[in-house]
Order: sequence, then structure tokens, then C-alpha cells
Amino acid sequence: MAKKPFSIAIRLSLIIATFGITAIIHTIVNADVNAQEIPIFGDITIGQKFSPDPLKVRGMSGGSIPASKVNGTSETPTGPCSGFVDEAPDHILKLTSKFDYLKLQVESPADTTIMIKGPGGIWCNDDFDGKNPGIVGEWLQGTYQVWAGSYEKGKYFPYTLKITEVK
Repeated sequence: MAKKPFSIAIRLSLIIATFGITAIIHTIVNADVNAQEIPIFGDITIGQKFSPDPLKVRGMSGGSIPASKVNGTSETPTGPCSGFVDEAPDHILKLTSKFDYLKLQVESPADTTIMIKGPGGIWCNDDFDGKNPGIVGEWLQGTYQVWAGSYEKGKYFPYTLKITEVK
């Protein structure tokens, strides 16, 4: 009779351990799923009052070509075209309508740059908000090419591009 409480204690311990392991696995899987919700190098098509706002896409900044060589200028009204990028843009942004206000901002643990080509011109920026670059203002309907650059040739850093209509 003394063995039954011991058996019950072992069974109870195994059940508790199973629930604990299941909870840990569930947490890890959910964290991975949440990280995957933000697309990598995604092309974006939006119109006014898009959702979610801010819209986020991820990528890796940098490349081997000076940003000024890709766009043909070293300075724009929004800032210098500094850093290194790939020849192809990181994102294609299609605006289905005109925006009176739109902000694109790169958030990264490293010092990054941004370059955008689209209807009406070329815009570059560095250090819009701390070391994070961004472009804000009125945007025409059309297709925009977006690059995130790094200061050192061949250095790549993770970033999140945030797009918002909220001032």
C-alpha cells in the first residue's frame, strides 16, 4: 500500500512536467510565428487608410555599390545619399493613391541610410530619428523603389521598414 502514493506522485510529476514542456514549446512556436508575421524584403501595395498602420517589412541593409552611384546624385533635398546598397531595390512600394502625409522609416540596431526613387524624384536620408533614416511628406500615386543602406561596403544589418500615415 505504501507504493501507491509513490506511484501517484510520479504520475502527477510526469503530468506536470508534460504540461510545462508543452507550454514552453507553445511559447517558442508562437514567438517564431510572430516573427514571421513581418515579411522579409516584401513588396508593398497600399492606398489611403491602409491597415495595419504602421505597416512593417523587414530586410537586410547594405550592399557593395555606393548609393550615390545607383541614383546618380550625392545629395537630395531630404539629405545625403550615403552608404552602400545593392543594385536592385530592397522593396517596391506601390501607392494606389496620393498621400498628403506618409512616413517611411528604417529602424535598425546599426547606423543605416535610406534611398527612394519614384514619381517626382530621388530622396535620401540619414539620421532622421537618431541613427535611423526616414522620409516624410506628401507622396504621389505611383511606384517607388526603396533601398536601405549600410555605411561599410559589404556590411549587412537587419532592419524593419515602418510605413505610417499617422503624423
